[in-house]
Amino acid sequence: MGITGVPAGWPADEETALDVQRELRERLVLDEEGPAAGEGHVTGLDVAYDDERDLVAAAAVVLDARTLEVVERATAVGRVSFPYVPGLLAFREIPTALAALDALAADPGLLVCDGYGLAHPRRFGLAAHLGVLTGRPAIGVAKNPFTFAYDRPGPDRGDFAPLRADGEEVGRALRTRSGVKPVFVSVGHRISLGNACAHTLALTPRYRIPETTRHADALCRRALQEARAA
Repeated sequence: MGITGVPAGWPADEETALDVQRELRERLVLDEEGPAAGEGHVTGLDVAYDDERDLVAAAAVVLDARTLEVVERATAVGRVSFPYVPGLLAFREIPTALAALDALAADPGLLVCDGYGLAHPRRFGLAAHLGVLTGRPAIGVAKNPFTFAYDRPGPDRGDFAPLRADGEEVGRALRTRSGVKPVFVSVGHRISLGNACAHTLALTPRYRIPETTRHADALCRRALQEARAA
């Protein structure tokens, strides 16, 4: 497997990245309902890092949204493209994630990111960034809360509580398993928050974490191990 290089003109410092983030934020589409849960394809995206070797591995795993069976898998390995700066993590991940997406033959459908979309200090997390760059509907489903306030959702599967920032609902803490801690869902691009939660529930028939994320997490870790050994 070849190593994906950092794209020409890619932001190299915080100020430039913030300017790009603000510019792309203006292109977000937030008034579409998005694809129906359980129909078409859904694609999980995840990355794994080895900062000592300056490597990042990305995985894109396409599932049939109805059966949750794997349709196609793709990986890419690249150089870490940006320093670690909270709120700008997308700039470390996106070039390699896009390379993994580009390697797919199947239509990815809805992108499901292990991270955030609107639930971000500047309302432009990884799911929003990828959605705008690809033009595809995208959601973020994070394992851990970010900096937003929320009440504990009810104990049953499907119960949720809003994530709020400055009085705005930017996502939801969603219970995917009864009695198990919630995941944190936010809109990325071209989908409603209610529909994003419906997709998340459809992708979690057995486990707390979406099947898309489970497959992509395992695959990107394996790709990183192979790149280390090469």
